[in-house]
Formats: sequence, structure tokens, C-alpha cells
Amino acid sequence: METALQVRRLPVGAEVLPEGGVHFRVWAPRCSGVRVVFENPLSSHLASRALRAEGDGYFTGTEPQAGHGTLYSFQPDDRDFLYPDPASRSQPDGPEGPSCVIDPARFEWTDAGWPGVRIKGQIIYEMHVGTFTPQGTWEAAERQLPELADLGITLVEVMPIADFPGSFGWGYDGVNLFAPTRLYGPPDGFRRFVDRAHSLKLGVILDVVYNHFGPVGNYLREFSEDYFTTRYQNEWTEANNFDGPGSGPVREFYVANARHWISEYHLDGLRFDATQAIYDVSREHILAEVARAARQAASPRSIVLVAENERQDVRLIRPAEQGGCGLDALWNDDFHHSAMVALTGRAEAYYQEYRGDAQELISAVKWGFLYQGQRYTWQKQRRGTPAFGIPAHAFINCLQNHDQTSNSAYGIRCHGLTSNGRFRAMTALLLLAPGTPMLFQGQEFAASTPFLFFADTSIELARSVRKGRMSFLRQFRSLVAPDIQGYLRDPADPATFRMCVLNLAERQRHRHAYALHRDLLALRRRDPVFSSQRSDRLHGAVLAHEAFVLRFFSENCDDRLLVVNMGRDLHYDPAPEPLLAPPSDAPWEILWSSEHPRYGGSGTAPLDTDDNWRIPGHAAVVLAPRTESRGDNARADR
Repeated sequence: METALQVRRLPVGAEVLPEGGVHFRVWAPRCSGVRVVFENPLSSHLASRALRAEGDGYFTGTEPQAGHGTLYSFQPDDRDFLYPDPASRSQPDGPEGPSCVIDPARFEWTDAGWPGVRIKGQIIYEMHVGTFTPQGTWEAAERQLPELADLGITLVEVMPIADFPGSFGWGYDGVNLFAPTRLYGPPDGFRRFVDRAHSLKLGVILDVVYNHFGPVGNYLREFSEDYFTTRYQNEWTEANNFDGPGSGPVREFYVANARHWISEYHLDGLRFDATQAIYDVSREHILAEVARAARQAASPRSIVLVAENERQDVRLIRPAEQGGCGLDALWNDDFHHSAMVALTGRAEAYYQEYRGDAQELISAVKWGFLYQGQRYTWQKQRRGTPAFGIPAHAFINCLQNHDQTSNSAYGIRCHGLTSNGRFRAMTALLLLAPGTPMLFQGQEFAASTPFLFFADTSIELARSVRKGRMSFLRQFRSLVAPDIQGYLRDPADPATFRMCVLNLAERQRHRHAYALHRDLLALRRRDPVFSSQRSDRLHGAVLAHEAFVLRFFSENCDDRLLVVNMGRDLHYDPAPEPLLAPPSDAPWEILWSSEHPRYGGSGTAPLDTDDNWRIPGHAAVVLAPRTESRGDNARADR
């Protein structure tokens, strides 16, 4: 007969057993004993139960009368204070309250035929559930999924949801890594969100934070000091211990967390936050171990594993057999930074390392990372690793994300920092380039709402947060100026949070921007040249300081030209550039233009004329060889 430990899905936490009752297991080597205390006594005789010391710091026990919904806490060494389960599946009253037993088997999934996702071909949509809808709940977000699928989104990336203190926040200061925050609804609300997404052929990945814990509500030290280490410097709080004494159960904790999200919530992958702050010199890096376990938990479904890495270390996406971590893709900050300089002309702080000119944008599209080991003056060191040979779909490009949008005085989105024409042209480059594009919520309809940093904290901690935020923003010279200081929003002010909530009615009000994104995504999806994501078949040429051409070569000479001009109107004469030559004596015709009136543009005259090339300013135009069968393709959705 199998023991309770043998039938457990995960090594830690409270799990409902098939035959009834709940098995509790916690790693607490700091303690000589641990009791599980029930919020509402299960009977007149049972208010708590002592767990049995199992060895290696683990304590375990089964309570036959407990079940789904039972509230409980752990009491180490008969102390007066009760603590939540480090692997709690739910915290109904937040990190300071009791944990709740959750039975994931109670949820009735309808996605048995869902095959999962692979990184190639994805259109990612970054979502903060608390501000995506006015209600800020899973249920409200679920109702918007058909609209995202219709737009052309294929993969929703949810910002962190591990429970954290307060009533609003970004989620990067989570302290209960297994518990979806109660702010967005019960755990089954998240499951319904994922299940509905799968019915619409949408994947869902979750942003997880394995580099630090939040400063409030983290009680792991009460169970073991070995969760943390002082051997490494972490810019937020203490570094997590993945390679020192006592790190074995810590690694097991994080591996279990990844397995939990993939198996209990049917997620299609994970996005790992700030992996440069995950320190590990073990023979197998913790991210490689997590990746292997996550894929095993998903099998036979395929999943996508994405990393943010400020150092641009491509070893994260190299196969394990080549000494890598086996992830699928990396965020490409270089594309974002170069594009923002091109859009705004501003080059403060880390933007000073970019010119935003034509050649730089060509290189970002062709090669992924711009910095692959060169000197990076801003950091006074070299940045990046060689990325030649990495497929284009492994680079996730964006014009907006939660971090970069908030790194300004007012959290203004990029369309509010540039001209309409430039914004349309750069959007075309993002959505037609072979890299994997990512949109940040509201970008698709040019949302008027900002996205600022917000965090609901105590008065004392709020002062520290404000000070830290101001210290970070001081790298931007303009934000140090005295005349701007009084206009910066307080992160702890509920009004700061509320002003970031999307107004979904702007899909209609800003219909030009919405149509732009819809048509470009349709063109990318339906056109075999763009959908191939072949950077090895892509070549570019500079036509002027702010104008360039990208030629997407096809196997049957049905090539595409993407002509981008971020500057003034250009008369390119003479035109000694072979990439402009039409294939097989077929003249070029306009397949798509950012200046179409449907997008609020002024119309587009032919580019290749008897007077040589005339390229409109602040515009992007797609050309294709003229064929009788092509017909009127001025709009990608026709």
C-alpha cells in the first residue's frame, strides 16, 4: 500500500489525498518541532496536530478530517506566533493570514486536446490582471480573451501573481510563491482563465520571480536560514541560496513551484524575472533544473520558457547538452532601447548607448542583440554574449513593457512621446520583423492611461519605496530637475494605481491604432514570407540616416520589401542599392502602408517611380512583386 508521501504530487505543502484527508509536509530544519494549527477546529477535540520529524529537516503528517478549504497555519517550536505554509496554495486573507488547503483535482478542465505552444509563431501580450480591466479580476480578464484572440494575440504573459501584502502592486514583491494572490479572485478563477484561453487557442505563461522575495510577509527564515545567502549582492533584498550549504531543499522548493504552476494550472510556460540576479555556480544551474522539471510536468504538452536577463547571456537559451539552461527565448532590451531613441530622440541614462539610426535598427532586426560583448559605457563594462546563429524567434522584441513604460516622469506610453507617423512605422517594424513581438496591455489601441510604478505598503515602507524609486529615476538627468520633482506620482497612493487601469472603450475611440495592430498581425500571420521568421533570409540597407529598407527573400522570388523612414520625405536618387531591385522583372506594388487612411494616415503614392524612389517620411511601406492573383491587398484583412 502506498504511503501518503508516495502519492504526493509535490514534496512540500498541503495536499488532499485520494482516499481523503490532507497530508502536510514542510521543510523546517531550524525547528525542533512543528505543529499544524487549524483556524476552525475540525472537531471539539482537534485544534492542532504535531507533525512527525522525518529527517533532513522535514516534518510531515496526515489529518484525516481536513480537506479542501481547511484553514491552517504552522506553529514552529510551540511559539506564540503562527506562520503560513511556505508552500501554501492559497492565502485568502493575504500573507499575514492562515493558509488554505486547495484540491486542484476538483476543477473540471475542458482542454484535454490542447497541445501546448512553441515559441516560433507567437505574438505575446503582457498583462497585469489588476489594471487590465476596471474590475481587476480573473473573471473580468477572461471575458476579454476572445477580443485578444480576434486581434491576433497567441500567448498571454501574466505579470507575477504570487501573493503579496496590500491591495495593489506589480507583483514582483511576492512572498507566497505557490498562492495566486487573492486580489484577483480564487485559485480556480485563474484555472478558468487558462481553460478559456485554451479554448480560444491562446496560450498562457506566468511571470515568476525566483531572484528575491518581497520585504513584507516573508516568513521563510522562521523555518530555515538556508533559504537565503550573503555570498551574493542582490539589488533588492537577500539573494536566494541555490548553491551553498543547505541549498538542496531550497532548489527542490523552486523546482516544485515551477511544476506546480505547469501541472496544477495547465500553464503553457514561465517567464523568469531578472535572471542575472539568480546566482548559482552549481554543476547544473537552477534554471536548467527548473526548465527540465517544467517540461516533464507539462508532457506531452509543449511549453515556452522565457527569461529576462540584463546581461544578455545567451547561455540561458542554449541546450543543456551545450552547457546552457535550455530556455526558449530572451527579452531583447537592445531593440526596445534603439527603437525608443529613434522614436523620441531622447538618449538619457542607459539610452545613451544607442543611436536609434537606420543601421542600428537593421542590426537589431537581423542579429537580435546589439551588444554581444562590446564595451557598454553606461555600466563601465562589457555587455552581452555572442548571439550569432541564434534563431530570430528566440529574441522577444517590444516597444513597451511594464518596466520601460514606467521609467519616465508620467508613465506615458511611447505613442505619446512621438509623432503618429513614427509610431505607426515603428509598430510595423516590430510586428513584421522576424523576432517574436510582444505588446504591453493597451498598446494595441494606443491607451491614454499611463503605466506607473505602484505598490500598496505601510506608511513607513512607503517612504522607503518612494526614496528607492527616486534614486532609480535619478539616472535620467531630466527627472532630477527641481521643476519635475513635484509632479512625480507617489507609488503608494491608490490614485496612482487607479489611473493605470485600462479604458477598454478606447478600442473604439482609438480605432485607427487598433486597426493598425490588427492588420499588421493578420499580415504577419497570413503572409508566408513574414511568418517564416527567417532572419537568415533577411538583408537590410541604409538609405539615409533615418531611412532603411529590409528585404525578406523567399524561395520562389516572391520577396517582400519593408521600407521604413523615420525622418522627412526622402527622394532617393540615384538608387544604387540592389535590395531595391524588383525580382524577376515584376514591378513592386504596395501591399501595405502605415499611411493608409484606415490608420489615420494621409495616403501613399507609389514609391518606385520614373523619378526614382520617393519615400514618405514618418512611414513604413510593404512592397511585393505585382502579380495578377494578388489583387487589392492594400489592407491585410481583405
